[in-house]
Amino acid sequence: MEGIEHKTVKVNGINMHVAEKGQGPVILFLHGFPELWYSWRHQIIVLSALGYRAVAPDLRGYGDTNAPEEITAYTCFHVVGDLIELLQAIAPDQEKVLVVGHDWGASIAWYLSLFRPDKVKALFNMSVPLNPAGRQIKPLDAWRAIYGNDYYMCRFQEPGEIEAEFAEIGTERVVKEILTYRVAGPLMLPKGNLFQRSADTPITLPCWLSEEEVNYYITKFDNKGFTGGINYYRNLNRNWELTAPWSGCEIKVPVKFIVGDQDLVYHMPGVKEFIHNGGFKKMVPLLQQVIVMEGVGHFINMEKADEINNHIYDFFRQFK
Repeated sequence: MEGIEHKTVKVNGINMHVAEKGQGPVILFLHGFPELWYSWRHQIIVLSALGYRAVAPDLRGYGDTNAPEEITAYTCFHVVGDLIELLQAIAPDQEKVLVVGHDWGASIAWYLSLFRPDKVKALFNMSVPLNPAGRQIKPLDAWRAIYGNDYYMCRFQEPGEIEAEFAEIGTERVVKEILTYRVAGPLMLPKGNLFQRSADTPITLPCWLSEEEVNYYITKFDNKGFTGGINYYRNLNRNWELTAPWSGCEIKVPVKFIVGDQDLVYHMPGVKEFIHNGGFKKMVPLLQQVIVMEGVGHFINMEKADEINNHIYDFFRQFK
């Protein structure tokens, strides 16, 4: 990761670790779970060489950024607040920035674009579209009704419970199981049978992920734990309640969206219909393009790094 600079910035009452490289218009990269700034390593190198300043923080609760203890400190307001103050601190001269999000980072990017469209020049989002259910039902109520209590988002709700089970099988197992998950369907975590196979079953890493790369995640999550990242899921219903004032509001920034056809999110109930039958475009009127990449799973920015880099550049260069 030659040439990538690391710094700590005080934002919104926490210390945030940021990795960055390059000069020019800022691209803010927002990672998901269980990830880190490091998930954007391929994008940082390439986009910085193409004339951009690539900025990738560890979001609150992750890596070398502080992890407040309170579950309620991980709402969409807190995380978006972190990002606004980060941008004010590191790029006060740039009124708007370009944003790239994946997984929870994509959700946060939607919130950022909803709350503060004045700060977003354009958004390139992956894997997670807007919630197709909208205001009809609380998210966790919907997931329990569809998949039951073993569904991973439901299993994450009880404080300390899933963390203890993760500790039993070890950080390495958890990280490898999730980063290599490639089932076009729901992730289930039954008690006593996490990931629905024996904890000593060998895991073969895909060609796009090396042992050395996985070890970076393992080291950071060994040190920090998973609680910070899991707390985002513990605020799903709270975020639903907090965002009621924006009910029916459109996302009014230019958007490009990409998802893999083997991504578990793409196969969630209602997602395909929302994306392809007009609902997505209605809520995001400046949506320029939707791409479904064939044979690609959830961690698309690592699995297809070259293609994603090209897509990001092709989209963003119109806004220079």
